[in-house]
Amino acid sequence: MDGVLWYVLTGTRGGENRVRILRTLDERPRNANKLAETLDLDYTTVRHHLDVLCDNDVLEKQGDDYGAVYLPTDRARNNWDTIEQIMEQVE
Repeated sequence: MDGVLWYVLTGTRGGENRVRILRTLDERPRNANKLAETLDLDYTTVRHHLDVLCDNDVLEKQGDDYGAVYLPTDRARNNWDTIEQIMEQVE
């Protein structure tokens, strides 16, 4: 999982926004619209990053389509030390 986290959060162009999304969802689960508002990002951009994070088992979606909320997976929570280490480097 460490390699996936480093790649998804630092090895690609959107890593900084993905870190911001993870940090925000660590506070509490939110849907894509609330994330876009909170982070002052375009909704489509947020949706793209959410899809990447879900495809890599970092986030999971709960609920139905528009109102679905996102939260870190158990796998991500079990590797949260690595995520915090990455967050420190990205800041």
